[in-house]
Amino acid sequence: MKTVLTTHKIAILALVLGVISLFSLIFGSYKTEQTTTLGKVLSRGEIRIGYIVNPPALIKDPNTGKLSGIYYDAVELMAKNLFLKTNWKEPVGWGTMAEGLTDRYDMVVAGVWPSSTRGKKVDFSIPLYYSEMNAYVRADDYRFNNPEDIDSKDISIATVDGEMGSIIAKNSYPTVKTLSLPDDASIAQSLLNVKTGKADVAFVEKVVAEEFMANNLNSIKNAFSTYIRIFGNTIVLPKGEEEFSSMINTAMQEIINSNDVERIVKSYEKYPNSFYLSQKPFLQ
Repeated sequence: MKTVLTTHKIAILALVLGVISLFSLIFGSYKTEQTTTLGKVLSRGEIRIGYIVNPPALIKDPNTGKLSGIYYDAVELMAKNLFLKTNWKEPVGWGTMAEGLTDRYDMVVAGVWPSSTRGKKVDFSIPLYYSEMNAYVRADDYRFNNPEDIDSKDISIATVDGEMGSIIAKNSYPTVKTLSLPDDASIAQSLLNVKTGKADVAFVEKVVAEEFMANNLNSIKNAFSTYIRIFGNTIVLPKGEEEFSSMINTAMQEIINSNDVERIVKSYEKYPNSFYLSQKPFLQ
């Protein structure tokens, strides 16, 4: 038996479908505003930021508590362009920075280097600039000719928990002993452990080592003629929040294309050629 839809029934069906669509639109928008990182940020008009003190990417004056640095200036400029306020909410650690994402802060700023291990828990922005990481040993230590020489039971590596040096040590030299510092320790402390003989090697960003060597003459050296790794300096973003990530990446690309990043990096680059700027594809 066929069902015949009268004009009256069609009108009622259309009305019901319209109501369903309206509710979907209303509650869909409500869900976006109330539950996604982008919705919450736009609703507050403010980006909450967790940060790691990591000069010169993020600097904190020990006396005044005032923040500065490459990423501080860049994020402030991005927020200005987005017509959003910034709330530099709390300091976090290298190994625990993912724990407060979305609940306590919306992103982590420190010039963080992406890795497969970190990528399981968080997403990353596009890089503002790039840094090289080298292997540093005592100035009078001539045992190392290539990275393979580190892979020995007689060698110890100085690390900071959760920082990239510790990830490289764990992944590339799993059988080598490590001397680990807590995740809130200064990365330069690992170089001090090499200098004093507590450890043999430390994997450290070039600019950090240059500052240490300037204040500790003839104490350590780059073990090899080439770098161990090259990393992009990024912002840590919540996992799977594509809309928020897209907004941040768009704002970052804008300041890269406008030469603001080059200006900011150069203003904090104490040692020439410490960093590599992102290349603009149309100028390559």
